[in-house]
Amino acid sequence: MTVTSATDSLARFGLRPEDALLDEVREVLRTQTRLEEEDHDDSDIDLMRLSCVQLFNAGVLEDVLLIWDAKTSSFDAGCSIDVQLLCGAGLPETKAFLQQLPPGSEADGALEWLLECEAAGDFENFSAERWSASYGSSYACTEA
Repeated sequence: MTVTSATDSLARFGLRPEDALLDEVREVLRTQTRLEEEDHDDSDIDLMRLSCVQLFNAGVLEDVLLIWDAKTSSFDAGCSIDVQLLCGAGLPETKAFLQQLPPGSEADGALEWLLECEAAGDFENFSAERWSASYGSSYACTEA
């Protein structure tokens, strides 16, 4: 099954993809990010956001920069992809992960944005579990 829409992605992967399917979700997100950067008319922001939610639910720290790339691919993507989606493994864990990456990398921008959003109160009472449940409600799924 080729994933070409958020509806397709929900049918194929659900909100909590099995580990064996995560590489496919990552590829969908990479493709949509590239399309968004190249020509907004060819990309699907809803599919990008859903892919980020799916990776958020997996909580794999290595996906943080992939989600950051998607978020920063355009103004529309930046508005549609919540900063909290960087933190599926937890806020302290995500900050520690970004801090240990080489200085001068794209991790610097992600960490700076994360810290600014935290200082602004965007992470007050944050928990990955509550955000996951909220996304589950948003997508009218019972999986979250």
